[in-house]
Amino acid sequence: MKSEEIRALSTQEQENELNELNESLFNFRFQHEIGQLDNTSKLRLAKRDIARIKTIINQKRNKE
Repeated sequence: MKSEEIRALSTQEQENELNELNESLFNFRFQHEIGQLDNTSKLRLAKRDIARIKTIINQKRNKE
């Protein structure tokens, strides 16, 4: 997810997306441990998206 897409979302939508990504990351980690995750780059991409959303949320909070 690109930062422009994240900035276009409302704060509530950003929080929802963050929760969904955290759940996905948990599932990816679990699949990786039991050997079912074929594409391990999904872990890295999920972590980056989480960091991106957290950064944008913090930037909005600091502006207010």
